[in-house]
Amino acid sequence: MQVLVDILAQTLRTLWAHRLRTFLTMFGIAWGVGSLLLLVGLGEGFRSGNRREMEELGKDIMFVFPGRAPAVQGNMASARNYLLTYKDYLDIRNAPYVRAAAPIITRDDVHAVSEFANANGQLVGAVPEYAEIRYLPLKQGRWINSADDQQKRNVIVLGDELTHNLFPGHPALSETVLLNGTAFEVIGTVQRVGRGDQNSTNMRAYIPFQVMNMDFPVKGEEGRGAVSFINYQPRTRAEHALSATEVRKVIARNHGFDVNDDNAFELWDTIKQSEMIGAIFDAMNGFLGSVGLVTLGLGAIGVVNIMLVSVTERTSEIGLRKALGATNRSILMQFFVEGVLLTMVSGFLGIGAAAAIMVPLSGIKGQGGFDPPKLVPATAALAIGSLVLAGVAAGLYPARRAANLTPVEALRKD
Repeated sequence: MQVLVDILAQTLRTLWAHRLRTFLTMFGIAWGVGSLLLLVGLGEGFRSGNRREMEELGKDIMFVFPGRAPAVQGNMASARNYLLTYKDYLDIRNAPYVRAAAPIITRDDVHAVSEFANANGQLVGAVPEYAEIRYLPLKQGRWINSADDQQKRNVIVLGDELTHNLFPGHPALSETVLLNGTAFEVIGTVQRVGRGDQNSTNMRAYIPFQVMNMDFPVKGEEGRGAVSFINYQPRTRAEHALSATEVRKVIARNHGFDVNDDNAFELWDTIKQSEMIGAIFDAMNGFLGSVGLVTLGLGAIGVVNIMLVSVTERTSEIGLRKALGATNRSILMQFFVEGVLLTMVSGFLGIGAAAAIMVPLSGIKGQGGFDPPKLVPATAALAIGSLVLAGVAAGLYPARRAANLTPVEALRKD
């Protein structure tokens, strides 16, 4: 134990004697490690923000919208517009590989008035299953149920921002809201969804689908009986492509065009998008990891060079110590510990600096699909493992060279 303490003390004295050289070497390694962790942390922030935004839409959610169907396949000049219908929803709900579906009617021109204020938001006609597909955590009251829809009750659920606008400082439950002059009873409010200025979901109001279809149908001559879009979920996440194919078959059959004509469909598969974004981030992390390993490798080469210079400078010291009885093992251990210590301390300083930068940023709420950077344990573990290897490589070769010097040869070079 005393031998190890003596070696560490000698190592620290040697490093302190060459402070500038030691600092520059350590700075290079710390910079490489810290930059790697910061870049990967930023990437993880983007990944986390994107995942959060997808989860705030709903779990495993997929969309199908109205589109334009070419009369001649591939010829959009011959295209005609088509609207989705309630029958499309019923067929999609019963299609293979589809677990659940919900038709939606939306209007942006409905004026809402309460006893205290008035506001404009988006009115949504939804079936009870809509809340199971989309992310709509209730704050107060209840969601629309099947009796509300079947009996066409004039009930309404308000988004968080719309609640505050219509009932500033007042309770909203059981109060009345006029939609273009028609009275609706507030049966529930939704918790705030999203961050910052992402208020589109918070500015929505929800009424039973059948009431919406009767009182506020899709605009246009063909609007009654049409839906704005349809949400659905695959039976399992792995079957999202199969469910999309079945939905395409339903729409093509009901509207009379070729199922193989991609131009005729307006689809959004959030599962596919999430997988694509995840693959991009995985590739980015792999690239950054490779850059980090190269940086550590270059740092290790720098440490090897400095240790070789140190061996050359201390040749006479090595000869004198061996002449006084120092063993090859003690000489090897002296330079090996010096190389490993230089590398490991530099690396941990880089990790600490990266963590110190990320700590104040962690309190900043994410905006626009971006969350604050975070220290990724796997990357930190990779950095530590790489540092161990780099430290061994940086210390072993110069240490062996120093240990193999004979006392006569070393003293002759004085």
